[in-house]
Amino acid sequence: MKRVLIAVTSHDRMGYTAEQTGLNLEEFACAYHRFTECSFSVTVASPEGGEVPIDPRSVTLRALGVDSKRFLAGEDTILDNTEKLADIDPDDFCALFYPGGHGSMWDLATDHRNARIASSFFERDKPVGAVCHGCAALLKARKYDGYPVIYGRKLTAISNTEEAETGFDGIVPFMLEDRLKELGAIFSSGNTWHPHIVRDGNLITGQNPRSAGGVADSIIREIRRNNGRIPLCRAVAWRYVINFF
Repeated sequence: MKRVLIAVTSHDRMGYTAEQTGLNLEEFACAYHRFTECSFSVTVASPEGGEVPIDPRSVTLRALGVDSKRFLAGEDTILDNTEKLADIDPDDFCALFYPGGHGSMWDLATDHRNARIASSFFERDKPVGAVCHGCAALLKARKYDGYPVIYGRKLTAISNTEEAETGFDGIVPFMLEDRLKELGAIFSSGNTWHPHIVRDGNLITGQNPRSAGGVADSIIREIRRNNGRIPLCRAVAWRYVINFF
């Protein structure tokens, strides 16, 4: 059975403010249902393990989508006791997916355990998908030569315009669009809050919550295309350390 890893945030506060944050439920549920309906085995992991904080803004009546409503109605407990990223062996999985939520900007963006996992997926050319703020999880991952895995790669994520519209542009630790460009990524964005998906080799990214389904579908197609292929190498050797921040 094909195994897919979904890595999610453990962070529940917008910086030092009282504003709650966490995982965007629709972005998670949209991909989760697609993977399980294809009979893939899904493992969810987070930096701290255990219960995942859900961004309250993603469970309002306005924000709830078909998949998040279905997830809540099904009383699924997979987000109640996630595994720790430190315990994850990336060689056990055929694909990696990062749903968003502002929490990712604080923990996944800087977590060295997450960087190790993401780097391994890139080195083995296995599908890596990320949506919206989930793309922050790619920032610390490096190639063998020390360059960011996103250097020279086409991608998308939440745009500066969309971040400003959330009202949190003065609270987040950085503007994700700007940081991705600083690391050498070729960034593009579509219409505000409309689906926009960019694929560059094994990297599949979506701009906002409405892009999650398309990213998940692209990952599934890539998994099926890769069926039977033999990965080139096993794990990432951190030969160089270059600070791009």
